[in-house]
Amino acid sequence: MNRIRVLIADDHSLVRSGLRALLDAQPDLEVVGEAEDGVVVIERCRRLLPDVVLMDLTMPGRGGIPAIEELRQELPATKVLVLTMHDDEAYARQARLAGAAGYVLKKAVARELIAAIRAVHAGKTHFNLAAADTPPASGAPLELLTQRECEVVGLIALGHTSTEIAAKLHISEKTVETHRAHVFEKLNVKTRADLVRFALEHNLLKP
Repeated sequence: MNRIRVLIADDHSLVRSGLRALLDAQPDLEVVGEAEDGVVVIERCRRLLPDVVLMDLTMPGRGGIPAIEELRQELPATKVLVLTMHDDEAYARQARLAGAAGYVLKKAVARELIAAIRAVHAGKTHFNLAAADTPPASGAPLELLTQRECEVVGLIALGHTSTEIAAKLHISEKTVETHRAHVFEKLNVKTRADLVRFALEHNLLKP
């Protein structure tokens, strides 16, 4: 029997070790590699060609969402299953739009994760947040933001750090942080998840 080849992408070594032990104990699963950030996961996938990637959303170097989009373009046969702590509809919807085949919370029981890996490998989807299928609700008006603030919102929602945003927009990190503060104040949002939701509602997720 051919085993399902899995690559684990998470920036915590203890998480990767625990997942490797869990998955390698299954007769039909095999961990073929690990990656600690969104840049390394692309490189490892190109070399190892895993069947399924377990992808954390918040990693250094490059966020999980941009990594999912790049993987889906370069290696469409590789399925991406998000494994995250973010119990939020906006994150699940964002992952699905990026091309993920499934979304599992880290607090889930082991049997759900194993079942999800088998499901996405078989061509099915597994999203344990039902709202990932539902359209986003209306939010604050887009007109509240300047064009530059809209660009910053989109990049933040895609998982980019202030340093990365500054480089992409050719502005200073301090300016990025100023834009971020203004956005949070104008939109009356408290968390990054709220900002992701707003970006989804207004189609600002443009890599």
